[in-house]
Amino acid sequence: MIEQGWWHPVAAVHELEDSGAAPLAVTLLGTELVLWRDGTGAVRAFDDRCPHRGTKLSLGRVQIVGGEHRLECAYHGWQFGGAGRCLHIPAVPVFVPADTHAARAHAVREAHGLLWVRMAGAGDAPAESAALADLPTRQVVCGPYEVATSAPRLVENFLDTSHFGFVHAGWLGDRAHTEVPSYDVVSGPEGAPIVPLYRAWQPQASAAAQGGAWVDYRYEVLSPYCALLVKQAGAGDAPQEAYALWVCPVEAELSRVWFTLFTSNASQSDESLRAFQDRIFAQDQPILEAQRPRCLPVNGGEVHSAADRMSAAYRRYLRDLNITFGVC
Repeated sequence: MIEQGWWHPVAAVHELEDSGAAPLAVTLLGTELVLWRDGTGAVRAFDDRCPHRGTKLSLGRVQIVGGEHRLECAYHGWQFGGAGRCLHIPAVPVFVPADTHAARAHAVREAHGLLWVRMAGAGDAPAESAALADLPTRQVVCGPYEVATSAPRLVENFLDTSHFGFVHAGWLGDRAHTEVPSYDVVSGPEGAPIVPLYRAWQPQASAAAQGGAWVDYRYEVLSPYCALLVKQAGAGDAPQEAYALWVCPVEAELSRVWFTLFTSNASQSDESLRAFQDRIFAQDQPILEAQRPRCLPVNGGEVHSAADRMSAAYRRYLRDLNITFGVC
């Protein structure tokens, strides 16, 4: 599965912190995983399955043995080190487990307040996208939102502007401004589609906005299941606000979603900014969950208009990458 070679968000950093020493169960691409921190503070990700008798390792606990943190299985107490190898079997304490006595480990990194997992080999952490440079330094993580649809449906909705006047009337759009102006789509890294400039009328463009305004948008797909929207008041102005969409493809038709808000707004609390995003996404969610099929058709089956150039480009991008999870 080619999707296993990409980095995917699986949890917010605070979710693991809030669990204390307890491991955290998550699911990615239909595979159950367990997250835990070792003695160095590094996050580890294993298949949530003990190689001994298949019990979920997330039912266990983190033990400290000789200053070393180990993940202990709840069934027979087998203890696993950060690399996944079993280090101790209580039933035969003098036995030195072989390398094959190991949990399957995956690469993990922390970025933008989230924990990311790459399942296909260890790999290096990717270079940060240039699109994320020079954004406002304040970051607020919103979510997670559990959504009964595919990850590509969520990304396409994020890239779509023609629904603003209907789904987000009075907030991100209104019925007096439903026409989608002509815009260009260009290719970025690995063919990812980008809209360099899109001008939109918004009754309330952000949580701090006091009235309507024309706002310049820049859209960029960052990976198959992640995208970025940058807002600025006028062409050439410094970005005032940006939203990164991070989608965890839990199952083919089930997703977990976060947004990282990059903002220069220093007057509003994190809670009020999250409340604004909660309200906007609450308008999107019932529409997303009502779409059929829930997987995104990339080989026909739905019709398009000229307003859908970015959506069409995103579908081609997924097809060119041979993405199969969440598409049809």
